[in-house]
Amino acid sequence: MNGEYTLVPLILTYHFLSSGGFKLALLPTSMDGLNDSLVSEFVLLGLSTSQRTKVFLMLTFSLLYIGIILGNLFIVFLVIADSHLQSPMYFLLANLSFNDVWVSSTTIPKMISDLSNEYKVISFQGCMTQICFIHIMGGVEMVLLIAMAFDRYTAICKPLHYLNIMSPKRCVSFVVTGWVTGVIHAMSQFAFVINLPFCGPNKVDSFYCDFPRIIKLACTEGAKFEFVVAANSGFMSMGTFFLLILSYIFILVTVWKRSSGDLSKAFVTLSAHITVVVLFFTPCMFLYVWPFPTSSIDKYLFIADFAITPALNPVIYTLRNKDIKIAIQRLSKRGHYDRFC
Repeated sequence: MNGEYTLVPLILTYHFLSSGGFKLALLPTSMDGLNDSLVSEFVLLGLSTSQRTKVFLMLTFSLLYIGIILGNLFIVFLVIADSHLQSPMYFLLANLSFNDVWVSSTTIPKMISDLSNEYKVISFQGCMTQICFIHIMGGVEMVLLIAMAFDRYTAICKPLHYLNIMSPKRCVSFVVTGWVTGVIHAMSQFAFVINLPFCGPNKVDSFYCDFPRIIKLACTEGAKFEFVVAANSGFMSMGTFFLLILSYIFILVTVWKRSSGDLSKAFVTLSAHITVVVLFFTPCMFLYVWPFPTSSIDKYLFIADFAITPALNPVIYTLRNKDIKIAIQRLSKRGHYDRFC
């Protein structure tokens, strides 16, 4: 349709009222039915209109995306290749890294491509697909973060029972639960949005598609759909965030009691994790707990979710982790040995 709107015939319908009278109304329709969308594509307004800023952003996000892919896939490869990393913590870490690759890939490549184009469009089907994958991966990320916090709680607070509690079966169940939760979370909202009538406005003030921005463009009263998003994504974001923060507080209190008040090592270890959690959940709570903001600040906040947090995770779990450093040394020595033998 390329931004043009198709005129549809108006049909006259009579509605029988409870009072015994009739009401005359005009309803839009199309050849394919009343619920069919007239919008075949959405225009993404992006992050900036300045050419110089676009070039800077394109280079920055290209480097970030390369770092995200290489860093996270390296962690996955390292955990699989090194037998010393076959533990619950690193199994969950590998799954988190794998998920971070997909989280970034849902939006960053499209954003980089759009920064080089004057007319930024995404098809209706592409927009709906992007929304689904964003919320599926977001649901998986939240469950994995909870699982990793539970793993640290078990290791610190119940070390003697750690291997029994964090058994391979339980670790796999965490990952499966994450994917099931992500799919249910996404589909429960998608089922409402896919049937909304889009008959005119198609400009999205962001660099990606998401429920709040798309629902605002629908030709219908969106209050009940806003409630669905707030009740679903908002509750999930808030609940997970406070659960994680409480778990970290509980860990710190436990360490403080056992170490006679010395929290320095535990706080240094957990501070990086808390930073990532805050960076990940702040945009989610801003957009979904108080949905449909009138400003466009949320699109800048979500850069943290799609680019900064996935880039930080490999740094935090490699540079600050002794086991990972040793595994990298073993891998480099093995490669050096294979080269000369």
